[in-house]
Amino acid sequence: MRMGRGMRVVGWASLAALALVASLVERVRSHGDQPLARIAVHETVFALDGRASIKASPSVLGATGQNTEWLSLEYGSPNPSVDDWIGVFSPANFSASTCSPENPKVLPPDLCSAPIKYQYANYSSPAYISTGKGSLKFQLINQRSDFSFALFSGGILNPKLVAVSNAVAFANPKAPVYPRLAQGKEWNEMTVTWTSGYGIAEAEPFVEWGPQSGGKMRSPAGTLTFDRSSMCGAPARTVGWRDPGFIHTSFLKELWPNSVYYYQLGHRLLNGSYIWSQKYRFRASPYPGQSSLQRVVIFGDMGKDEADGSNEYNNFQRGSLNTTYQLVKDLKNIDIVFHIGDICYANGYISQWDQFTAQVEPIASSVPYMIASGNHERDWPGTGSFYENTDSGGECGVLAETMFYVPAENGAKFWYSTDYGMFRFCIADTEHDWREGTEQYEFIEHCLASVDRQKQPWLIFLAHRVLGYSSADFYAVEGSFEEPMGRESLQKLWQKYKVDIAVYGHVHNYERTCPIYQNVCTNEEKNYYKGTLNGTIHVVAGGGGASLAEFTTLRTKWSLFRDYDYGFVKLTAFDHSNLLFEYKKSSDGKVYDSFRISRDYRDILACTVDSCPSTTLAS
Repeated sequence: MRMGRGMRVVGWASLAALALVASLVERVRSHGDQPLARIAVHETVFALDGRASIKASPSVLGATGQNTEWLSLEYGSPNPSVDDWIGVFSPANFSASTCSPENPKVLPPDLCSAPIKYQYANYSSPAYISTGKGSLKFQLINQRSDFSFALFSGGILNPKLVAVSNAVAFANPKAPVYPRLAQGKEWNEMTVTWTSGYGIAEAEPFVEWGPQSGGKMRSPAGTLTFDRSSMCGAPARTVGWRDPGFIHTSFLKELWPNSVYYYQLGHRLLNGSYIWSQKYRFRASPYPGQSSLQRVVIFGDMGKDEADGSNEYNNFQRGSLNTTYQLVKDLKNIDIVFHIGDICYANGYISQWDQFTAQVEPIASSVPYMIASGNHERDWPGTGSFYENTDSGGECGVLAETMFYVPAENGAKFWYSTDYGMFRFCIADTEHDWREGTEQYEFIEHCLASVDRQKQPWLIFLAHRVLGYSSADFYAVEGSFEEPMGRESLQKLWQKYKVDIAVYGHVHNYERTCPIYQNVCTNEEKNYYKGTLNGTIHVVAGGGGASLAEFTTLRTKWSLFRDYDYGFVKLTAFDHSNLLFEYKKSSDGKVYDSFRISRDYRDILACTVDSCPSTTLAS
């Protein structure tokens, strides 16, 4: 039966219906893209049954230092059903005693936390329906707290808590984990960001690093965190809230170009002892303008997925693990990665950021992992975002701005530039106004205008929403084939400063245009461009992993290649005159679309329509 407020007691007997405003839950659920949002936590009924059981083993994880480990569950129910499911909770005690009231006059909810993942009880045990006995394997990552597992009946829309397992924990739950590299504000600076359970009152964070044959040095790290009040709305500040731990960033400076460095995350405890991570390595960035083989991967909208099959019933982000796998497989041939928005689709379920950083750790710990801001990181009404929607689930940019470093002047304004050898990248923030006369517009023009094209011939514009061209059906319905007001202000900048390629996410597919300016193809070639492009090639690379987006049936002259599949793009600069563009599918890593650009410096200098100022007899 459902328990009333007057029946509340301490511990598991306190579990009852979560008093959330249904409209808030429905608003988040309407996105249809966050599996945890489909669980009606607010409808939970306390129905512990002594005949039901669930046991997890082993009880101690990571005994030899690993931060990812598989765990086994054995469970049983006297009344098995196809709708029975198991939620993974962390911290292990998710009773009312862990809830804090937002208002002293209002009691906290009885069940205040969504699970961090879930799976159906018959997922790997089809006989569960008849025998009431089943088993599951879950993959857990170190997330600074212990875990417990709860067996529910009634499906995810009418959950009834039947049994709760023993608690399990990692041997050192506070350990430094999941390093994320990013380029600093100077070309010879690499930043390392990681997560731990150690605040500055407990330990001093640092990175010990150096070349393989040289001496080691230590660089201190700054520490950031945030609390529930930093979130802008539900579910981030209600059922989706989870303590994020502490996020540390260290700046490794005066690196030699292209040199290999080894590094290790460390925390010096107050008693003088040390906590260490495993050892990692990276290659320093080339000097701006340096001629060497330089390989760049770009994609958007990847999200996260679970290797154990959890949350898969939402039928979302099927390509996420494939994209990650292909990048890890080819990591020796990748120098830098750009993930241009919609990072992990946590949408207010904070635990998912840990899950994502663990998923990309093999990549982000080895090469710079640069991100852009997307609607699912930033947008929330009344918070200064350009779009007044609820796509961030109440995060309003706080998670992205804290969990990852970008060399922006102001982290809350997520636009920045970064150089990698012969490349100049100008990264826009489409969740803030980019139109002419704005602060961001001035940044974009300065980024494009300040590059020395003799030294850095490859000028690339990156953004999350499609500010250029897309044949997505939802854009076609608007009649814009772009984000409304997208290219109107920016196309004259792309043309004036001769941007080679503009890449976007947001639309979950792949598409490439001809070199184009003002809706007109400026070059009839499709695969091998010699000399000046006369326009900019626009690419949608939003197939990183999130559910795919349909194309319109309308055909345009400027759309050269479309693919309704998961994938990513790769740019390879061989020298100052030759660039290879490739689109690869996440399913097999093979190339399905490509083109080359071959030109000299004088080709960049050549004037095209609106790219050079008009001349007079006096000049």
